[in-house]
Amino acid sequence: MAEEEKERCEPTGAQASGAAEKIAEEARERLADNPWTENPDAARILDEEPSDAPSRSETLPTAVEDSAAEDAGNHGDGEPEEDGAEGNMSILRHLEELRTRIIRSLIAIAVGSCVSYFYIEEIMRYLTLPTGRLYYLQPAEAFFTYIKIAIFAGFLLALPVVFYQVWKFILPALTVRERTVIGILVPSSVLLFFSGLAFSFFLVLPAALQFFIGFSTENLQPMFTLHQYFDFVLAFILPFGAVFELPLLVIVFAKLGFIGSKFLQSKQRIVIFLSFVVGAVISPTPDIFTQSMIAIPLILLYELSYLVVRFVLRR
Repeated sequence: MAEEEKERCEPTGAQASGAAEKIAEEARERLADNPWTENPDAARILDEEPSDAPSRSETLPTAVEDSAAEDAGNHGDGEPEEDGAEGNMSILRHLEELRTRIIRSLIAIAVGSCVSYFYIEEIMRYLTLPTGRLYYLQPAEAFFTYIKIAIFAGFLLALPVVFYQVWKFILPALTVRERTVIGILVPSSVLLFFSGLAFSFFLVLPAALQFFIGFSTENLQPMFTLHQYFDFVLAFILPFGAVFELPLLVIVFAKLGFIGSKFLQSKQRIVIFLSFVVGAVISPTPDIFTQSMIAIPLILLYELSYLVVRFVLRR
């Protein structure tokens, strides 16, 4: 009896087909009466044989199951799937990490600046060694120049921390070999930069100042102001810090196989010419003496790089 009752309740195939045809006919009539329809092929689609397509009752559970599986995949383990949304979240995480690294670098520079300002008298004593007494012409000139000197000295003190933050930011994107190479290059570049600053300040800058002071006469006496002197020193020593990075760049390119000792030897004349061009561009004054003081170390560093590539790397 239960089976007979079940068979009477379930619709037969003919009844289901008739119901589907009735629904399709009503849909065609509504499309024919609606002049604003966006799908003119809808009537043709409804005319096609619907027997092979799955019925609504069959597709609905499948769609529900798929939706449940998708929700479980997105929320079950707490992490989204690898799609566009995850890529956007990754970019946001990278931006947040970049902001964190920048903030930490700025904090390190601020701390270094505070420490430098605490020892500003000792710093000024070393800065004025090549020239002696300085003057200031405006009431606030000394204060703001002290602030600039403290910030610059604080940046130099915080430079290892800044490089470390840059290193930590790019570390996840590097392979093991690249991490080893960068781990050697970063400290080397810092040491070379400070070597260039020291070489310029203790050797080249006093000679340049003596050269310029040599133009004084009985009626023409030099009088350096604090602001102008610091700007001159800053513009004079920073290029040497960049120039001293040349051997590192040459060695890296030679190690990667882009250049060799024969290539470096064939470009010596061009390097000598370009060294004086670079010296003329980055020197703070247009005189040939200052340009030569930049160009000559650049040429010597290039020759040193050539010797390292030929006899140490054997390239």
